[in-house]
Amino acid sequence: MIKRKFTLSALVVASLIACTPQKKPEKPDTPEKNVPAVNSGDTTHANTALTAQDAAAFLTMAQHDLEKIQLPAAQASWVYNTNINYDTAAVESYLSEKLSSRASELAKQAAQFNEVDVDFDTRRQLDLLRYSLTMPPPADPDKSERLAKISSELNGMYGKGQYCRNKDECFSLGDMTAFMAKSRDPDLLLEYWKGWREVSPPMKAMFEEQIELANEGAHELGFANVSELWRSKYDMPADEFPATLDKAWDQVKPFYEALHCHVRAKLGEYYGEDVVLQDQPIPAHLLGNMWAQTWGNIYELVKPDQKMDVPDVTNALETQGYDEIKMVKQAESFFSSLGFEPLPDTFWERSLFTKPADRDVVCHASAWDLDDKDDLRIKMCIQKTGEEFNVIHHELGHNYYQRAYKNEPLLYRSSANDGFHEAIGDTIALSITPKYLKQIGLIDKIPDESNDIGMLMQVALDKIAFLPFGLMVDQWRWKVLSGEVAPEDYNTVWWQLREKYQGVKAPIERPADAFDPGAKYHVPANVPYTRYFLAHILQFQFHKALCEIAGDEGPVHRCSIYGSKKAGEALNNMLAMGQSKPWQDALQTLTGSREMDATAVLDYFAPLKAWLDEQNKGRTCGW
Repeated sequence: MIKRKFTLSALVVASLIACTPQKKPEKPDTPEKNVPAVNSGDTTHANTALTAQDAAAFLTMAQHDLEKIQLPAAQASWVYNTNINYDTAAVESYLSEKLSSRASELAKQAAQFNEVDVDFDTRRQLDLLRYSLTMPPPADPDKSERLAKISSELNGMYGKGQYCRNKDECFSLGDMTAFMAKSRDPDLLLEYWKGWREVSPPMKAMFEEQIELANEGAHELGFANVSELWRSKYDMPADEFPATLDKAWDQVKPFYEALHCHVRAKLGEYYGEDVVLQDQPIPAHLLGNMWAQTWGNIYELVKPDQKMDVPDVTNALETQGYDEIKMVKQAESFFSSLGFEPLPDTFWERSLFTKPADRDVVCHASAWDLDDKDDLRIKMCIQKTGEEFNVIHHELGHNYYQRAYKNEPLLYRSSANDGFHEAIGDTIALSITPKYLKQIGLIDKIPDESNDIGMLMQVALDKIAFLPFGLMVDQWRWKVLSGEVAPEDYNTVWWQLREKYQGVKAPIERPADAFDPGAKYHVPANVPYTRYFLAHILQFQFHKALCEIAGDEGPVHRCSIYGSKKAGEALNNMLAMGQSKPWQDALQTLTGSREMDATAVLDYFAPLKAWLDEQNKGRTCGW
């Protein structure tokens, strides 16, 4: 689900795996003679002599410097992520530290133009530069280098993580994820659940040090801490942003609670109500996913009792002879049907589609735009499943978005907000309906509407079940980054929030040294997670709008925009804006509304909600 992009707006470059660099980075380029020198340290006092012309010259210099550094940094990161070893890690760490340090210095310089009267575009680009860093390094070069090394090592620990029963029998995360998706043996599920969480306790001390260093860097940028920095990136005051999330969550919470009630009851029937207590949170290891973030793998346990003709995409892919490349080609054809140009030849030559047998790689799916123009790639260890078929559409959505805004200035080459980037591919995936599957020959007939409850259940088990997890990860992290939660309480508060939002609990008492948040990729990799919550709301809002543009008059959950050039044009008009305008403007361009609204979610799942309410009569709901 993660987007990997090396423009300034997504400087996650220091979050990759590395060993100690061979030497300290060279000093960053100094400003050109015709660019006013600004103090890269203290930003508390604006330089009143600076002018609008100075700001424009500064932005020209800043973008030149960043463009010069970011391509080799991106290339080094790609090499490392597709071939993890000491040397690739050292090179990646060195270049990522150079890029993040220069970006941090420029971000601090940008803050000195805060009181200068400039036009809209100049002000927006200055603000984007200031808000751009995810884990801002301190000005002190030794501390900056240390932060880069910690970030890289944390991701390395995750990427190389495995669980070993003994010296001869070890399991990768991919192995255990596949087992948990299919196994119904509670003892085996618990073993893998516990085993993977043995990877993360060694991360905790470095995670604490990383926060201390990044908060120092954030303070130099003028923020109280990294928490405030992260919440400031959404075209509204940082303290107001959580209320926007709460409003959307409040809209969908009753639906989630109905789904949770039904799932818990069915799990109680299968495993016994002594294992799944009917007035308590659900044990996290029983939901078919290592993190209990999506529940689609337990569909067979919770599906409607009546026989339903639900397409089995995984089986269809096998029957139709789809290999990994053909799966990607089919996803590309969806975008082509909307009027988008084919992916470049280099995409097929340079992407990683399968896990190599001869080296370690970071298998987590990601989309890359290495040169901010046409060097588009995906990195995946594709498994031939229906779920992966959707993930491929998601990742290509990033690539098409990246290409749509490639002609914008550097600082505008990103999505309207980070949730938009995550939403686009998923919006396309919502059109993978039986109608579409029949069009491409994966199924022979379209099931009638009596089967809709089963299909909506499958979607809800992934997308609705995910919403509280997508919300709580950064609820936890904002508290941690601000210092509200002390290190000794990291794990306790993690599970308090998971119980509060998800109604999910740890299946066993957690040891004092546990660091379960570190067992989730995005925590050691420093990838903000709120984007995924936003994406899971926005994709339905986008889908509904596109279906209306395409002229589809049926239920929104049966709509496919496949083949609609009109919908493709409307979508591209929004994508091409990049980050040049506030995200509310981009949203209005496609949907006609400036507000994120979960009503489209409720419309999409309305038949399922009515069915769940009927099933839950007489049950104990809540936790």
